Amino acid sequence: MNRHDLPIDTQWAELLNILESSVGKKPGDLNGVLFLIGVQELGKGALHFSKEQKQDLMHIGICRILSLSGYYEFQGTDADGWPHWELVRALPQGDLLSQESLLKMHVLEYFKSIEMF
Repeated sequence: MNRHDLPIDTQWAELLNILESSVGKKPGDLNGVLFLIGVQELGKGALHFSKEQKQDLMHIGICRILSLSGYYEFQGTDADGWPHWELVRALPQGDLLSQESLLKMHVLEYFKSIEMF
């Protein structure tokens, strides 16, 4: 393991513990955290979501965190109150590990920005 990844991994583990305390269940992986961010951004609380809505919520989570670096821009909400984002800058290319690392760094920044981490 590259030692430059250690701080991110350590912060990530701490964030998962904080989320477990807050939500009552530890998110299993990055997708679980992205889903929680999507639910937070939707602002309707913990509802029963269809499989398609869960995928949409993870997409909202991705768009929201990547908006911190200007990759996505918030366009507004639709009639049902769902937020919509537009890709305004090409995402960096890379292997799966570097993409996951990029997302985790942005997730950490997101939770710092809302003063939860």
